[in-house]
Amino acid sequence: MADVPARDHAATMDAMYRYQRHVYDLTRKYYLFGRDRLIADLNCAPRDKVLEIACGTGRNLVSIAKRYPGAKLYGLDISEQMLVSARAKFSKSENPPAFVAADACDFAPATFGEAGFDRIVISYALSMIPDWQQAVKIARRALNPGGSLHIVDFGQQEGLPAWFRAGLEAWLAKFHVTPRAEMAAVLEAEAIDAELRFETIGRGYAWHAVLRA
Repeated sequence: MADVPARDHAATMDAMYRYQRHVYDLTRKYYLFGRDRLIADLNCAPRDKVLEIACGTGRNLVSIAKRYPGAKLYGLDISEQMLVSARAKFSKSENPPAFVAADACDFAPATFGEAGFDRIVISYALSMIPDWQQAVKIARRALNPGGSLHIVDFGQQEGLPAWFRAGLEAWLAKFHVTPRAEMAAVLEAEAIDAELRFETIGRGYAWHAVLRA
């Protein structure tokens, strides 16, 4: 799927989320585990620039804003439909995130008028991005010196029964979701002059990784 044109992927995501976005947060909270752990691990300092790639409805950015009120937030998503919901969540905020509709595989910090970011978050998105390896490379390049990339996504359910894994993957496929078995190897390749921490959640149900530049 790495050769899926960005415009086609954007159209697919818009079509899928045109109506799903209204119930997305309510339904996903039951199986997108590890997101709050990732946010707690950000350890943002005041005025840190935090970008969420594939920010969706803005659920994570709301949590980040509450936990780190001094941080400057940014959100990127390929789906304009999801950004409608994300912007609505911050409609009464005095300092809302800067939101941009863009491809995770083809953007630069300059898209937001910045030189780089201190924290970059990718939450349950690599499993939906066709050229997800390129998205990791782009995110790594967008970090400021000393910055960190924080990822949580589906693992390989390596500590769970085979029937559970088969059932989960079949169900996820209905939503264009494919757990990335090579995630650790791809991150290790990007860990030159960086520190990589990789851990499992729920016997491999999810994986949590932090790459510190």
